[in-house]
This record gives sequence, C-alpha cells and structure tokens, in this order.
Amino acid sequence: MEAVEKKTKKSVLKREKRDARKEAAKTGPVVAKLKNVPTSPRKMRLVADLIRGERVSKALNILKYEPKVGSFKLEKLLLSAIANWENKNQEAKLEEADLFVKDIWVDGGRILKRLRPAPQGRAHRVRKRSNHVTLVLDSLKNKAVVETTEKETKE
Repeated sequence: MEAVEKKTKKSVLKREKRDARKEAAKTGPVVAKLKNVPTSPRKMRLVADLIRGERVSKALNILKYEPKVGSFKLEKLLLSAIANWENKNQEAKLEEADLFVKDIWVDGGRILKRLRPAPQGRAHRVRKRSNHVTLVLDSLKNKAVVETTEKETKE
C-alpha cells in the first residue's frame, strides 16, 4: 500500500509561519521608532545624517555634543535601540557586538494647521510640522558572518 499523505490544516500552517517569522526576528537588526516629534523633518534629517553608518559609541558622542534641536531626541532613541538589542541578545555582550547605525530615516508626520492674523482682515496659515524617525542597529559581527557564508555558497 502507498503511504497516504495527510493534509495539514490552514491554522497549523499559519501558526508555523508565525513561529518562523518570530524566530527570524530574533536574529538580525534591531529597529526603534520615534513618532510625532514636534520638529520639522528637514531639521531632524540634518542630525540624522550625522550618525548614519557610525558606530554606536561614536554616534552617542556626536549626539551628546551636537547643539541642534533634534539631537537630544535622537540620543534617547539610540539608547532605546541599544536597550532593544540587549533585550533581543541577552547572551551577547554589548562591547563585543560592535554595533553600528545601519540605517536611519526621517519621515514627515502630521501637520498641525493654525491661522495667524494678517493685515487688512486676512489670515495666514501656519503649518507646525512633526516627524517620525526610524533607527536600525546591526552588529558588525553579524554582517561579517553573512558575507563569509555568501562567499562560501558562491564557491
């Protein structure tokens, strides 16, 4: 007799996919988000460009001594991302991980619209902008391991 294949239920497949996604999320980069910061995105991008691609320790020093408006908020966000990484990799040490800012981007948030009185009974619209910042941290060691495995598979 032939072996009869047993069909798996959709709910079981969904659960297996979800568990696989969770396992994949345990390794790799860490993401931290900051939403509705009451600063214009243009001003925040100036500060974000300073730390893109830098190591975490250098980025913290840059943000600590930067006089621009968004530097304090980005410093807190970076510390939050480091805490997220420590939470995700409890067995690894922070000093040995060699973390760096893999990616950072600033998106426009909601705009509060206000009216300002103008001459001759008119009104001018004032747009108070906000932004959303997303920060991605990764370890240089993870990157080196991935590159070596890619080279081995090509050969």
